[in-house]
Amino acid sequence: MRASVLLSRGPDRPSELVDAELDGPRPDEVIVRIEAVGVCHTDLVTRAALGDRPAVLGHEGCGTVARAGTQVDTVRVGDRVVISFASCGRCEQCRAGHPAYCALATVLNASGRRVDGSPTLRLRQQEPGRLPLYAAHFGQSSFASAALADARACVPVGDVPPEAAAPLGCGFLTGAGAVLNILRPGPGDRLLVVGAGAVGSAAVLTALSEGVEVVVAEPVAARRQLAVRHGALAVQSLDAPMPSGTHALDTTGRPETLTRTLALLQPRGILAVVGLGPRTVGVDVRELMLRGLQLRGCVEGDADPRLLVPELVRRREQGRLPLDALVTPYPLADFDRAVADQRTGRVLKPVLLPPHA
Repeated sequence: MRASVLLSRGPDRPSELVDAELDGPRPDEVIVRIEAVGVCHTDLVTRAALGDRPAVLGHEGCGTVARAGTQVDTVRVGDRVVISFASCGRCEQCRAGHPAYCALATVLNASGRRVDGSPTLRLRQQEPGRLPLYAAHFGQSSFASAALADARACVPVGDVPPEAAAPLGCGFLTGAGAVLNILRPGPGDRLLVVGAGAVGSAAVLTALSEGVEVVVAEPVAARRQLAVRHGALAVQSLDAPMPSGTHALDTTGRPETLTRTLALLQPRGILAVVGLGPRTVGVDVRELMLRGLQLRGCVEGDADPRLLVPELVRRREQGRLPLDALVTPYPLADFDRAVADQRTGRVLKPVLLPPHA
């Protein structure tokens, strides 16, 4: 199947739309005609890590199933679906309902190919001697007009606008899942959210939908204003006067932020970490023990997308989760402008619309 794809050759060169060819779907795969795709920080980190290697990224795709493999029975041609991260469905973690920790997570989501090493995407004019194309990003590579994905990663979302649904594949899933699956605050609890980008803001809205008091620490004024508009208390930094938290979510991964946030927790509080920072951080283990604190890592909200995405869609339809307020659409070809606007804080969550959308 032909597709227009957004080709990246490193962070210092502009991206470009080029023609490509997708493999036909294998028995357990589908081809999704992409209607919208969110821009996630992980896409930018991956682009930098790949250097000059040509790549088609994107892992928050939403669109309509155009073709389905012969063994696919969970989605049908014509269904609008969100494509989330890939998992095998067979390992111990997958069977236990924790597919984000799948035994094959790295090869499925970050190898650039299928598990057997076969490519899913080919440039129509591959230049001789070029580095191999990196695709199948998070099992999809959805910065494109069409993407090939495992049917297991596709979740039907009905008639939700694709630009609002797309970030449910990763960013919104991570923030909401961290609240609902890891921290689990209830009415009367206070949640401290450090960093109110897309992940943090999704966590804020989810916690508010649970009747939780939310305090946001965020240096960008526009993001603080958004949090306040929806009912949170917002401060510029963790050094500002604020009440202690029952639990906390850190989206920055910065060592100084982690240690400061732990100090702001009430006894037996939990700090969940979803931001990647340095490999090591100094933690006062004595303080951790004596105050009964927990420091928890969290990947993809520790969510099974097939369960959490429909729940978040329901909350949106009930008016409890205004995710639409977090997104700003851009044409797919304007990827670099969207990234620049996100970095300056002008927009919170850019969502790209392919040419046919």
